[in-house]
Amino acid sequence: MSKYRVYELAKEFNTDSKVILDILKRNKFKAANNFSSVGEEERTAIKNSLNNKGAKPQAKAPAAQPAEKRAEKPQAAKSNHGGSNSNSGNNGNNSRHDRRSDAGRNNSNSGNAGSHGNSRPSHTNGDNSNNGCHRNGNGGGSNNRGGNRNDRRNGRGGRNDRTNRFGGNRNRRGRNNKRGGQQAPKVEIAHPKHIKLPETIAVKDLASKMSYTAAEVVKKLFMMGVMATINQEIDFDTAALVASEFGVTCEELPPEVDPTEIPEIEDDPKSLKLRPPVVTVMGHVDHGKTSLLDCIRNTHVQTHEAGGITQHIGAYQVNCKGKKIVFLDTPGHEAFTAMRARGAQITDIAILVVAADDGVMPQTIEAIHHAKSAGVPIIVAINKIDKPGANPDRVKQELMEQGLVPEEYGGDTIMVPVSAKKQIGIDDLLEMVLLVAEVKELKANPNRDARGVIVEAKLDKGRGPVATVLVQNGTLRIGDSVVCGTTYGKVRAMVNDRGENVKKAGPSVPVEILGLNDVPEAGDILAVLEEKQARSIAEARIERQRNNLIKSKKVSLDDLFHQIQEGDIKDLYIVIKADVQGSVEALSSSLLKLNKNDEVRVSIVHSGVGAVNESDVMLASASNALIIAFNVRPDANARKLADTENIDIRTYRVIYDAINDVKDAMSGMLKPKYKEVVQGRVEIRQVMKFSKALVAGSYVLEGKICNNSKIRIIRDNIEIFDGEIDSLRRFKDEVKEVNAGYECGISIVDFRDFKEGDIIEAYTMEEIATTIADANKAAAKKREEQAKAAAAKAKDAEED
Repeated sequence: MSKYRVYELAKEFNTDSKVILDILKRNKFKAANNFSSVGEEERTAIKNSLNNKGAKPQAKAPAAQPAEKRAEKPQAAKSNHGGSNSNSGNNGNNSRHDRRSDAGRNNSNSGNAGSHGNSRPSHTNGDNSNNGCHRNGNGGGSNNRGGNRNDRRNGRGGRNDRTNRFGGNRNRRGRNNKRGGQQAPKVEIAHPKHIKLPETIAVKDLASKMSYTAAEVVKKLFMMGVMATINQEIDFDTAALVASEFGVTCEELPPEVDPTEIPEIEDDPKSLKLRPPVVTVMGHVDHGKTSLLDCIRNTHVQTHEAGGITQHIGAYQVNCKGKKIVFLDTPGHEAFTAMRARGAQITDIAILVVAADDGVMPQTIEAIHHAKSAGVPIIVAINKIDKPGANPDRVKQELMEQGLVPEEYGGDTIMVPVSAKKQIGIDDLLEMVLLVAEVKELKANPNRDARGVIVEAKLDKGRGPVATVLVQNGTLRIGDSVVCGTTYGKVRAMVNDRGENVKKAGPSVPVEILGLNDVPEAGDILAVLEEKQARSIAEARIERQRNNLIKSKKVSLDDLFHQIQEGDIKDLYIVIKADVQGSVEALSSSLLKLNKNDEVRVSIVHSGVGAVNESDVMLASASNALIIAFNVRPDANARKLADTENIDIRTYRVIYDAINDVKDAMSGMLKPKYKEVVQGRVEIRQVMKFSKALVAGSYVLEGKICNNSKIRIIRDNIEIFDGEIDSLRRFKDEVKEVNAGYECGISIVDFRDFKEGDIIEAYTMEEIATTIADANKAAAKKREEQAKAAAAKAKDAEED
């Protein structure tokens, strides 16, 4: 059975909802308001009631009669004299009637009451003889005038009749038809049969592409066993499976262009020209790398290095027989592994410096591995051949064990004996470098946008971010917009290795550039691009870096459980500031390598390039951290704030001094370890009871016993109590200690079960000095035992 709302019936019969509710109430049907539902029976009652009345007073303006009403009375429409035109004047008068005018109608106009009382137009009335319009010519002029005056006096609401007197009926009919018309049928949504999807897509985006609601797609995923929200990303295979459930086929789009990638430029072989070779000097610490380079450059860099060791990458250009060679000097200290690897990756030739009196050392082997992994030829410079203990043959033998066979022994490795101090063999070494470079035919295209690599970067107080760039291809000019890593900018100035300002730098030329917005990371690729493109690439990289950081900080339940278990671990918080990016990197990695125990660990709160400033001190104060300043100093404001906040700022110039101090700090944070030292043995010979205490009359057999000693009571070689001494007496006097061969009286805290013949063993706990190295060794040994136990357990499980 059909159901109707009250307001829908009011629209259908062109009346008010109140009228419908009154009719329902009179007929004893239940309807609370205009949203109440009624059935077919109620609708029929309403229809009959309205038809029987023929006219119903309304608060609204008269409206057009429905089509079904007009069809019921065709004769009434025909009885009009002249149709609607003959009655147009009367329509305007009728439309001004309201409830008051209908109720207070004059008797002189009673013959026309049905016409005036009805809200519909007068052409619905069958008798039109007393319309009261002077144009009809029916002799009812006086009554009509009185009726019209009454209409004007009481029907003040018919504004539309004054402005559109003759066309009012048509306007009202059109408005009512629009109001009471049927709603348009719902349009069927067209669903695509084939869509293209990327590698991953959000659930709501997939639903939009298929023209379905997100709830439908989530429901389908749930039925497939996939719990996903509308914002969750799903892979292409899952999306294709869901789409197939809706009858939609999927096609995978090609991978999107990475916004962080720099577009590559392929050079025409005809445009390539010879360029100077880039040579990296590598080797163990204190084997003479910088001294050899000083001899080549006729400078004295080594004398200015702190502790006599190089802690930066230096890039220099020299002339040899009219040809240029670019040298990179790398540190030899073990902490600078990343620097040596970087130097090997951006070089053409590697010079391995080995001291003739020292031989192959750990960093020498590491440098060999870096050069081999980078695929660059190695020239060995056997240095310090002038020293008394020099043995070049032993060095060659040790190098052969590492896979470097000299040419004189049938190999392909060039080995040149040199002495940097006495300048022996330097020319031979340079000739070998030029020979290897000539064989390799090193070429680049200088007539294109520059590409290079950041060798080193620092923050200068007066010049801002300064980056040392080795141009590998193209020509870098002042005014070029560049991007390197997450930084970008415009080259404002360029300085070469001799401190001279230059306007351009070609392939294999190292220069310092100014104008970047921040300090780049050492090893970042520099590229010249348009300003907008450089900025967009840098911002996209920053956004990716931020997203990766957010993802890495998400904690799973396993991680949370692990963190709870590590609640007893103490953290040594450190803020690192250094002069160059490479030093920050080396110091951070060296300190993090100390985290090999389960008691104390280093946590680097912040690391950066530049002097220690106020923000660093505030950060250290908030996190209770130690500040390590490597080759930089705190400014005046930072120093004052550090004194106020009691922040310790340690300044260093040599990296291993900083590492040793951090080791000492970590050692001080270790839990104290104690060992037991037995002081003496005492025999109980008589138990004496007093009113306030129970005293063991004892004899010291060996050693001594002190009033602050810890004691354990042994009965029949079984320990029955471990505690502390309450009182130690000799006769009636309190004493501090009693030596062997003397008698004493002993009372013990919380113990009264003395027996003759019990042995009291006195001991103390002495603290053992432990270092972080010992803790790391103990932790490594513990992990090794756990690994062996796990392996044995797994083996037993397999056998079972």
